[in-house]
Amino acid sequence: MAPPRDRRPGFSRRAQYGLFLGYVGAVGGALIGAALLLLSTFNPPAYAAVRGFFAEITTPVSSGLDWIKRSIAGTPAGIAEHWDVKAENDRLKKELADNNTLVERARTLNQENRRLRAMLKLRDATTDSVVAARLVNSSASSTRRYATLNAGSWQGVKRGQPVREPDGLIGQVIEVGPNSARVLLIIDSSSNIPVRRTRDGLPAIATGRGDGQLDLKSAAVTSGDFKPGDLFVTSGTGGIFPPNIPVARVVRAQGVTAIGQPAANPDALDFALVQQPFLPEPTPSPSPTPGGAAPK
Repeated sequence: MAPPRDRRPGFSRRAQYGLFLGYVGAVGGALIGAALLLLSTFNPPAYAAVRGFFAEITTPVSSGLDWIKRSIAGTPAGIAEHWDVKAENDRLKKELADNNTLVERARTLNQENRRLRAMLKLRDATTDSVVAARLVNSSASSTRRYATLNAGSWQGVKRGQPVREPDGLIGQVIEVGPNSARVLLIIDSSSNIPVRRTRDGLPAIATGRGDGQLDLKSAAVTSGDFKPGDLFVTSGTGGIFPPNIPVARVVRAQGVTAIGQPAANPDALDFALVQQPFLPEPTPSPSPTPGGAAPK
């Protein structure tokens, strides 16, 4: 059977309660409004006190609602600002990385300029210099230690000439081409350099070990009494290497021998100075003429 069309809402208790509370709210609001209107008309001070009381109650709620409204309204701006800050941060990081690259490049150029100035000063002070050339490569991973100069016979380089830099001796020219030369480094196992100790003149021999260091062995009858920090320089014996060029400094003593660190590291050098041998080559004696007659 279909329900009647004139069914009232009072048939449901929930609907009845809702309708009743609505009426109560409307009547109560009307009464409060009327009371406030009469109070504001006949007793304004009392109305101001009531208004202040309700203002104190509603102000925190209004403040909270205003903060929520401003937060929601500012969310897009905050997101945009976040991405702007992130982009600016990325830009500053890239700029910092570029600046670090420039600083490292400037440091490298400054170090190279210092070496070049020292090399120029050494060349001006050395009367027997031949040419200042660049070390284009060195055999750092092999037990045989060689280096190549970008200067050869066209620049006056000859076999047997010593090679050095401001910090110390590097080696000796063993092969010469028109525009290049091969240098036997002092750290090669076949290199033997006559040296002397600076503090007492003790003669010794510096022999390459092939591992970047040198063996120092006393050439005197007595033991060397090596001590860490002892500096050895070329002695001039043999007529090849000019005297007083730093060669090695003792890092560890081993009885009658010692291990020394080269004064100049060829693996870290850019330029080197080629010098004339300490003593000139002897003049060949004239060959006798047939019959024993002396040459005129």
